[in-house]
Amino acid sequence: MDMEEKKMMKIVSNDGSSEDVEVVFAFEFKDTKKEYVIYTKNERDEDNNITVYVSNVDRSNGETKLLGVESEEEWNRIKDVLRELAKGE
Repeated sequence: MDMEEKKMMKIVSNDGSSEDVEVVFAFEFKDTKKEYVIYTKNERDEDNNITVYVSNVDRSNGETKLLGVESEEEWNRIKDVLRELAKGE
């Protein structure tokens, strides 16, 4: 049996609360040098699909922070990555 080990990370909210989430995929756009992480809390929507979240990874100031996606162009590129991941399943 091939059991793939889950990669977990802890997210700390602005209010100081934290939760562990499962990392689905991490990647970087070479042209912008922006890093992203796709993760899940293993929640399901009304169609029983697992909900995933995408954050921009900011490593400046010696501290790793997760930021929102800034532009429609950025979202479109991320959606292309998500589509490619879905094809591979």
